[in-house]
Amino acid sequence: MRFRLLPADPTAQGARYDEFLIAAAAREGPSACIWEAAPSLVVPRTYQRFEHFAAVNEHFANAGWPVIVRHSGGGIVPQGPGIANISLAYAVQGKPLNHSDRAYRLLCDIISRALRPFGIAAHPQAVEGSFCDGRYNLAVGTGAQARKIAGTAQLWRRRPGSTDPDSQIVLAHALLLVDVDTDAVTAIANRYEAALGSDKRYDSRRVTSIRQVLAESAIHAGDLMAGLKHALAKEIDQEIAVGD
Repeated sequence: MRFRLLPADPTAQGARYDEFLIAAAAREGPSACIWEAAPSLVVPRTYQRFEHFAAVNEHFANAGWPVIVRHSGGGIVPQGPGIANISLAYAVQGKPLNHSDRAYRLLCDIISRALRPFGIAAHPQAVEGSFCDGRYNLAVGTGAQARKIAGTAQLWRRRPGSTDPDSQIVLAHALLLVDVDTDAVTAIANRYEAALGSDKRYDSRRVTSIRQVLAESAIHAGDLMAGLKHALAKEIDQEIAVGD
C-alpha cells in the first residue's frame, strides 16, 4: 500500500504532533505527514533522572525554549523555524526488532531521494559529536568530514484494537535541518545539558543544514523550505509501505 500524505495542522505545532499518525495508520493504512514545530527542546524520558529536571525545564520555558518529553529514545533535539519533520506510520506484523532497521532505511531513502534535486548526496551514518547521534542519521560528506543533516527516531505501539501482541504500528520520524542556524541550536542544546549537570556536549561543526550545503556549492535554492516539502511529498507519494 502507498502512503497517504496528510496535511499538517497549522494550529498543532507541538513537537509530538506526529503521534496522531499511529491511530490514522491503524484506521486507514500507511500514513505520512511533513510538518514543523514551534521552538522547543525535545528530550527522551531518560532525562527525567536528573535531579533538577523540572527546575531546568521551567527556566528554559521562560526563556522561550519549552522542553517536551517524547516517547521515542535518543537524545536532545531542537525544534523550530527552519527545521522540517517527516513522519511515516504503518502496520507491521512481528516484533519491532525484526523491522526497525527496515523502517529507518525507508525513511532515509525517501529523504535522500528528495535531496538529490538540490545536488545533495546524503547517506546514513553515525556522526560523533552531533546532537542525538545515531547510526541512522543522514550525513553529507564522508569520514572525518561527515556532517549530520538529519536525525531519525522510532516509536512503536500495539495496533489499536488488536489482541495480537505482534500486530504493531511503527511511527518513524526524521528531523531535517533545512534553513536553521546550526551553531545556535547546538549552543542551546549544550546550555541545556550543562544546566542539567550532564557531561554531554555537542560540536556544531558536526552538523549542517541544507542552506549551508547549498551555500558551499553555490546552488540557488529559492524558497528552500517550500521546495524541500514539495520534493519530500513527491517521494512519499511514490513510496510503498514496507509493513503488512
